[in-house]
Amino acid sequence: MTDQDLADYLAPGYAVDDVPELSALAAAQPVIDTFISLFRGSEAEVLLRLLVLREVGHDVDHPRWSPDALRRRFAYLDPVKLETTLKRLRESGLISYADDGLYHLSDAGRNAVAALGMLLRFGESEDAELGFLTAQLAGLQATDSINAEALGHLLSKLNDLTLHFEEAIASGSEFRIVESRRRLSANGKWLDRGTDILRSLLSDADAPFDVARIAQRIGLAQSRLARVDAAFQRALNKIETQRVTLGSSGISSSDVTAWLGQQSMDALAALAFDAITDTPHMPLLAGGHELLDRAETALCDLLRGEADDTTLPAADTAPTALAPEEEDLRLLTHFADRLDAIDTEPATLHDAVAGGGFGHAAYRLSLLALLADSQDSAPADGPIGAFMRLPLKVEFDATLVDVGHHEIARISAGSIRRLRPQTTD
Repeated sequence: MTDQDLADYLAPGYAVDDVPELSALAAAQPVIDTFISLFRGSEAEVLLRLLVLREVGHDVDHPRWSPDALRRRFAYLDPVKLETTLKRLRESGLISYADDGLYHLSDAGRNAVAALGMLLRFGESEDAELGFLTAQLAGLQATDSINAEALGHLLSKLNDLTLHFEEAIASGSEFRIVESRRRLSANGKWLDRGTDILRSLLSDADAPFDVARIAQRIGLAQSRLARVDAAFQRALNKIETQRVTLGSSGISSSDVTAWLGQQSMDALAALAFDAITDTPHMPLLAGGHELLDRAETALCDLLRGEADDTTLPAADTAPTALAPEEEDLRLLTHFADRLDAIDTEPATLHDAVAGGGFGHAAYRLSLLALLADSQDSAPADGPIGAFMRLPLKVEFDATLVDVGHHEIARISAGSIRRLRPQTTD
């Protein structure tokens, strides 16, 4: 291809020399012509050329082939098609016809076969691109010809993997996350080898600036990928907390999804037969837990609405004021009369408080504590004040006295006696 041919594809005002990228490609025109010749034509023709080229370079012990040996080796091919393919490979410089009448691979052909073999070998596993790029960098490093362009290809692949893994986490799909995690683990060996290459590059003080700069960016990209595994685990833990189990069967929604993913289209169609309807009214399928959740939500909304209701009640006639309730002190006044009847002889404690059951006796016993208070603190009016001003003294003993009636088994021994009025000289 001439410069005039390329100029037809450039915008007005631009020449081929104005585009440095085209100059680099033009310098590699012989290599490009080799691959153009190899891959030009129909798909069948390209496959046939690749087949013959690979087989010619396959036998390392006998790198040269006679025409008869090639015909026997490719006995399954049409002889005319074979001769046409050999002629095309000779014309493109991929194979050579020596003076001794034997075919052998040219240097360009051997390089093409080697590059193709490497691509096919890495193509057998997933993410062949990362392995191929890492191996290419290792080869360039071994020949001390590593460049920024080769490093840029690796950086682009690492950034693409990072975006893919981040999208898998953002999707919330357990299967995408698990598959991405497996993919990250499969690429672990290439990431480790890439790290070794970067260390040697960054430790080289004579490395070009553009090479060192891209190497540092590759290191940052690999660091992000190293942290992705922890992000995968956090996402899986979050999914685990939200996993739905079908009743008490132990089967989760993930198990059902995985099983459905293994079924054929015909099996899925059979399962969906008569299971999908175009009517808008679908039957409610809910268990006890689902119904309870719905009922609890509805009840909470109802109570919340009632709590927020600030409507004033309707007008109504105010009720007639009733007399305030008064405390029933009849038991106190009756007990005060009983105590006031004590004269010169002291009364025993159990005789004074007994009567009417345990509750009444306990009440009377608690009233005796009022007698210990100062009479000055007694109310001026009322039965409580009158009770507190009784001239009586209560004495308790540490022993217990058997009573056996009025629901009282035993009571502390004690006596109640009247105080004598003080005399003045």
